[in-house]
Formats: sequence, structure tokens, C-alpha cells
Amino acid sequence: MLSELQTIIDALASRVGRPALIEDHRQRVVAYSEQLEPMDEVRRLSILRRQTTPEVIAFFRDVGIVQAKGPIRTPACDELQMLPRICVPIRHGDMLLGYVWVIDADESMTDEEIAAVSTTTTELALALYRENLAGELASQRETEAIRLLLSDERDARRHGASTLLEGGLLAGDDVPTTAIVARLIMRPNVRLDDLARIALEQALIAVRRRSGPREAVHLVRYDHGVLLVHDRQDAGPSRVLAGHLNEALQATIRGLPSVAGAVVGVGRPREELAELRLSYDEAMLAAQVAMRLPAVGPVADWSQLGIYRLLSQLSGEMLSNAAVHPGLERLIGDPAHRPLLETLETYLDLAGNAHATAVRMNLHRASVYYRLQRVEQLAGTDLRNGNERLSLHMALKLARLAGPPEPQRPCRNPAQAVTGS
Repeated sequence: MLSELQTIIDALASRVGRPALIEDHRQRVVAYSEQLEPMDEVRRLSILRRQTTPEVIAFFRDVGIVQAKGPIRTPACDELQMLPRICVPIRHGDMLLGYVWVIDADESMTDEEIAAVSTTTTELALALYRENLAGELASQRETEAIRLLLSDERDARRHGASTLLEGGLLAGDDVPTTAIVARLIMRPNVRLDDLARIALEQALIAVRRRSGPREAVHLVRYDHGVLLVHDRQDAGPSRVLAGHLNEALQATIRGLPSVAGAVVGVGRPREELAELRLSYDEAMLAAQVAMRLPAVGPVADWSQLGIYRLLSQLSGEMLSNAAVHPGLERLIGDPAHRPLLETLETYLDLAGNAHATAVRMNLHRASVYYRLQRVEQLAGTDLRNGNERLSLHMALKLARLAGPPEPQRPCRNPAQAVTGS
């Protein structure tokens, strides 16, 4: 049986003789008629993914669809491979519920045809309101359950776990579950905005669908996203899904001027759902390490972070004040000594193997020995002393973690009001 929205959009498309599509207020695809040519890349991908990319959303916001009270024409954009459109906002009073979209490739739609679209908005508003309400209630129940599951109170965590299981949002509690955290790296002096959050949620939803029904739930928090997923080896373990999440993030943030990059942190699986808070804490710390140390990679697995598992748990003040080796501390702040410090860190990473250090850094072994001797002289240390080597190695890792994180627009056109709207 066709849904109410599907019946309305099919009748509308038949009336105007053009394919039509409905999106909700966040520009997620809700229903669409049979799609005939001309159809552009934006329409094709929106239908395939059931959502519009943040880059396209930003374009339409600049055009003015959010503020529009009636139909407007949106221009073509070659960069986005997008044809001109008619956009009719669906409103219930002052509440924006969604949009009706009709591709108008040759801009030949008449005022009468546009009016025919507009006359359906009251009917669409009621139908979309009912569907939105049902979806929001389910979403709120899941969101609240995840928040409880990640809270500090053990009783709250147990209640959150039982809500997810009894509500059928996750499969049984007999499967290890892992927390995966996604964080966006914003450009300097830029805060996480709506478009960035939409991109974050789209990536989480894409991977959630990939994991299968009742295998994962997600939550978008103030400055990060969380994916809680069953760690079934035969269905793709969490590390694999974390890689997919990273790929989805890179795709959704492409073209967003406020976002410089994204990282993913992976915690260890927990046998009991009520203990998943521990995996979440690990994933948060792993993502924090990945943000500060690009060499770790965009995906950081807590179990593979080595000494950074310990260092990441220190507060920012403790990191900045941790003078583990005072002699080395004088060198760390001077860019002129960076080659010496890089050689020292590589040497210590490789367990004091000068030959392996020379190969890794593409240096002559004599150059390695010379740089190490200079470090000993300048820092007042002795690399033959095991305690000194440990202090030096720890100081270098602390300096990396305490240092600043190391650091990518479509065409824009003004809105054109529809004549006679």
C-alpha cells in the first residue's frame, strides 16, 4: 500500500508532467515520483542515498529556500552538475516542514504549472507533519536511550541498554559492542555549524545502514558523532566499519568551507551493553589523539595507540606542564632543532637501532650518530642510560600530544523569485 505522501507526489507529477521529489526540512528525501529525463547528478544521488549532500544543501541555503514563503527558481550550477529547479516550500503556519522539487531544465514551467504544485502544499504539510511526528518520536526514544547508555550513572546505563534491547533498536545483548567516535576538524576560529552536523549525521547513517538492521545505533552530540555497533567478525568488525565511516566523512565534508578534516576513534568491544561507556571513553580519547597527531592516521584504534593510551588521559594542563626532561624541553620550542628531535624520536621508536634509523630517515649512519651526539650535548643527556632514554622518549611523545593540532566552494548564485508567485 502506497504511503499518503507517495500518492500525493505521484498525482502531482502526473498533473504537471514532470518528475517531482519531496524532502523534509533537513533535505532528506521522503518520497519521489517516477524519474524521467532530464535528471541531473544531484537528483540521481539524492535518490540513491536518500539524502542531499551538505555541499548542495549549502548552495540551496545561499539561494534562499529556507526563508522562502512561496515558490522560487533555483539556478543551475555546473560545478555541482545541477539543473535549474522549482522549489516550493512546505509549511504548516510558520513551521517549515520540507520542500517539493521539480527539475525545470529549460526553465519553461509556466505560472499555472507552478501554481498547480503550490496547491498541493497544504495536503503535503499535513501528511509530512504526521510522518515527521512518528519519525521524531522513534528518534527521540533512541537518542535518549543512547544518552543514558553513555552516562556516568550505572543505573542510567542499565536503563539505556534495556530500552535499546526491548525496543528492538539493537539485537540481543549476547554480542560484543564497540563505540566509534567521529569528530570534525573545524578551521581556525570556526565553530561546528548546522551544515557540519548534517554532514556528520549523514556519514553515521550511511555506515549504520551498511552494518545491517538492528546492528548499530548512532547519536550526534554537540561536537562529535557516536556509532555503537555490534562487533560481529563475520559481518565486518568495528575496525572495518571505522574505515568506512572515515570514507563517508571525507565524502560528506567535501566542499564545506568550515571543515578542515575529520578523524575517527575506535574503542575496544564490551561484552555487556551497559559497560559500553568504557568503549566510548576510549574512542573519544583515540579521536583526540588522531586530531593532534596526523601521523596516527584519520582512524585511531585505542588498542593500537601504545604509549598514547596513557598520555591521552592526562589533562591539557598536565600535558603542558609535564617537564619530563628539562634538557630536552629547551630544544622542543626551537624549530631549528626539529631535525635533531625527529632523528632522536625515530631512533628511540626503533629501540636504539642506528642502522634502522638511517634507513627509515634516508640518512647516512654517520649523520644519525652526529645528530644523536648533538642532542646529548645540547640536552645534557646520555643515550647509553636507560632511564634517560625513557625520559627522552616520553618527553617527545608528550610534546607531540600537547602541541597544537596540525592543520578545502561551490558556485553561488542569487535567488530568482518566481514570477507571479
